[in-house]
Amino acid sequence: MDLKTAWTTTRDRLKAQGIDSPVIDARLLLEAAAGVSRTDIVTDPYRALTDAQTQQLEAYVARRLRREPVGRILGRQGFWKILLKVTPDVLAPRPDTETLLDVVLPLFETYQAFDVIDLGVGSGAILLAILCERSLARGVGVDLSFEALAVARENAAHLGLQGRASFFRSHWADGLDSGRFDLVVSNPPYIPTGEIAGLDPEVRNHDPHLALDGGEDGLAAYRELAPQILRLLKPGAPFAVEIGYDQAAPVEALFRAAGALEVRTVKDLALRDRVVTGRRRPADAPSPPT
Repeated sequence: MDLKTAWTTTRDRLKAQGIDSPVIDARLLLEAAAGVSRTDIVTDPYRALTDAQTQQLEAYVARRLRREPVGRILGRQGFWKILLKVTPDVLAPRPDTETLLDVVLPLFETYQAFDVIDLGVGSGAILLAILCERSLARGVGVDLSFEALAVARENAAHLGLQGRASFFRSHWADGLDSGRFDLVVSNPPYIPTGEIAGLDPEVRNHDPHLALDGGEDGLAAYRELAPQILRLLKPGAPFAVEIGYDQAAPVEALFRAAGALEVRTVKDLALRDRVVTGRRRPADAPSPPT
């Protein structure tokens, strides 16, 4: 079997089973199984696969047909412009979350020094993408999971960022100094508990529930985070948090009640509400009327 046949056959098998993005998934699995690049598939489509490569591809496809995500199968996943190790202990990074980078990166110049913290850092996707784009930034990643922190540290080392990123275990911002950070980001769990059973198998069966379960109404984490995030920020500094598509109004209200200014919601590429952002009140700003 050659590269072209392997790719088209895999694509058609995935499509027949209702797999999302069968074209991309087929290419990624073939690249990994055959040790080839996208360019190889295009420029040398009739290159034959070895028996071992064919068997490896079949093993990968069988797992994908059982609705195991490609990132879990290969143990790595792209996010923004970086490649990350992913394990069952961390949430697989999703393209929708890149909206958060679209929001925060324009707030800082390319060579501006600043301190950022990611609450619930997981694989390190958000924090490490920011540090890769802003070479003078320093970051802190916090998570409750020891296993997730180990993955984030490994990803930071792989990207050469271990000198600018530190990680430690905590429940959100417990024990952190007030007024320390120029930016706070977070992608907290926001799926209502009762809706987890109805999620796609790729999410329900392969992402850690600690990173999914947002309590009865999906807002439990934001109730804790809103005042904690504002406490961590320097006066006037910004924050950005990912939300569920139908949570903009209640999450905005929580941050306004905590004292945030300029609170607004940004949509993702599918035009769904995705990120709530705002700022801590500047030191010289008048308090709102009571």
